[in-house]
Amino acid sequence: MKSKLYLLLLILSVTVSCKKDKKDNTDAESGATKMVDALIYPEEIHFKTMRQVTFGGDNAEAYWSFDDQQIIFQSNNKAWNVDCDQMFLMNADETFDSIIPPMISTGKGRTTCAYFLPDNKHFVYGSTHLGADECPETPLRREGKYVWPIYDSYDIFVADLEGNITEQLTTEPGYDAEATVSPMGDKIVFTSMRSGDLELYTMNIDGSDVVQITDELGYDGGAFFSPDGTKLIFRSSRPKTEAEISEYKGLLAEGLVQPTEMELFICNADGSNLKQLTNLGNANWSPFFLPNGKEVLFSSNFEAERGFPFNLYKIGIDGKNLERITHGETFDAFPVFSNDGKYLIFSSNRQNGGGHDTNLFIAEWQD
Repeated sequence: MKSKLYLLLLILSVTVSCKKDKKDNTDAESGATKMVDALIYPEEIHFKTMRQVTFGGDNAEAYWSFDDQQIIFQSNNKAWNVDCDQMFLMNADETFDSIIPPMISTGKGRTTCAYFLPDNKHFVYGSTHLGADECPETPLRREGKYVWPIYDSYDIFVADLEGNITEQLTTEPGYDAEATVSPMGDKIVFTSMRSGDLELYTMNIDGSDVVQITDELGYDGGAFFSPDGTKLIFRSSRPKTEAEISEYKGLLAEGLVQPTEMELFICNADGSNLKQLTNLGNANWSPFFLPNGKEVLFSSNFEAERGFPFNLYKIGIDGKNLERITHGETFDAFPVFSNDGKYLIFSSNRQNGGGHDTNLFIAEWQD
């Protein structure tokens, strides 16, 4: 699942230092001191401006409406009267440092991965609320190893912006979640356990014409369409050795996956021409196409020695020209471009005072 549990538990397990809010630079000609943007580190040359959107809790999985006027995101902010991830709606120019945004999920169960439909009046999302009103238990570790839960009560629903569920798109037994919508507005890609393994599927936006896209052993998830709707980028674990396969299958039987070793894969929207895009080691995940359709942003800790930090990187769809985008000391992930390509929303631990909050930031992008 495109869960932020990984980042939360990872950062809870370590103590890290934070950069100063602002850095002083001296103008060589005038001798005057300039203040660099408090939210942008000097090395982050692709960010022209940046603003913080949320202030507290864990906020992630933020996605733009097709007209870029609104954003849906998930949060477990206790100050917003939720016990686990629920979906919230905001206008693209809003911030939430003292007010609570409207919740547009049911408030029952746990939710994940809300994504606008083309009419800008409805969205799809995964929810466990049919299984129980309460938040499902979150397993912390198995035999000392970090794991993600794959709740079999997850199904994919359509709701309006008042939170009324208008349609249930999946009814198969087992996990169905991680739905995202093609920029063309015609297809949804999602992850399902219906085959006995975690594979990618596509369907029409009304839930019809379900097609299996991947069929190799391993967790395939977090998929997004390219801007022209012809390709898919996603994260995957690919256990190879007998020990890795045994461990993967054993955890999956418990409804768990271990997300510490993942690489990015790319394929055509029908599953053809599947290729591994990265071979970096550690966890490479939360990929999203750049507006040019020729490059991908993603989060990775491949340069980290102790599991952190996670930073954003850019890579061509040919696997070349890897470039580091963010330069934080803790966590940056879930990058998503606005449909007009001007802005990037992402989750980060920057400016959290050394605490554990993960907030949303919107940056003005420059090539």
